[in-house]
Amino acid sequence: MKKTIGLFAAGALVLALSACGGAAPAGSAGGAKSLDQLVVGFAQVGAESGWRTANTKDIQASFKEANIKLQFSDAQQKQENQIKAIRSYIQQKVDYIAFSPVVQTGWDAVLNEAKAANIPVILTDRAVDSKDTSLYKTFLGSDFIAEGKKAGDWLVADAKSASGPVNVIQLEGTTGSAPAIDRAKGFADAIATNPNIKVVASQTGDFTRAGGKQVAEALLKSHPEATVIYAHNDDMGLGAIEAIEAAGKVPGKDIKIITVDAVHDGMQALADGKINFIVECSPLLGKQLIDIITKLNAGQTVPARIVTEEGTFTPEQAKAALPNRKY
Repeated sequence: MKKTIGLFAAGALVLALSACGGAAPAGSAGGAKSLDQLVVGFAQVGAESGWRTANTKDIQASFKEANIKLQFSDAQQKQENQIKAIRSYIQQKVDYIAFSPVVQTGWDAVLNEAKAANIPVILTDRAVDSKDTSLYKTFLGSDFIAEGKKAGDWLVADAKSASGPVNVIQLEGTTGSAPAIDRAKGFADAIATNPNIKVVASQTGDFTRAGGKQVAEALLKSHPEATVIYAHNDDMGLGAIEAIEAAGKVPGKDIKIITVDAVHDGMQALADGKINFIVECSPLLGKQLIDIITKLNAGQTVPARIVTEEGTFTPEQAKAALPNRKY
């Protein structure tokens, strides 16, 4: 009798442990679902720029085409809103969570919650600074340091003919964000090869056109010696154009402008000669995100870092590219 009770208790314990573990998550062995059964939660940064709008549209269109259900949230550039959205996705027991972090720091707690719930996380566009890389499956996005270096390399080449100092105003992206940190670093590393190039002022415009205009207006007044503006995205560069014109100067000539993104409005300004050089940062990440989810769902592994392929544009190249530009 005691032996029978012991076997029954052991069996009950196994069942209880199985119940606690729950079903295998999508993408694990034996846990694959058909794509139309998947639910993915995506926590977007916001709608702060033309780039971000294009990124959102591409992601939503890609999920619709793949017939995967998408739960989408707009954090309005606030980390607390993204964390709230991610926790909501965990409570909803979605199959995957993807997000573009507003800033690099402060994600470990919520990512550990997702890991405990067996929900794979995919970083898109921006990285986190967590030392525990098991908290996410992969990071899909641009190499922001390389983007900054491309911008700096162009200025170094352009400044070879300069007879005097080349003074630069830098319009930074959102403070603490990966692109702001890395684009500044890549640029600084590149221009270090020419001691005549100096960043005389650097301030955040928060990746917005209004922010770029406001900061450029103030910095141009306090640094009339500046001859170059390096903006971490097109929108801030477009705002700087307005500030330069309001000051009675000619953008692209009196003050040269370098930006990152290559969205339509920026490319048009480049073609018009108001911007001098643009480093591309493609927002079209939707199909690559679908590919990652499809592979994980099938139990395959994906690289820990997936870099998007991007180029650069001069005014002549912008004119040629604009007619077929998708964003």
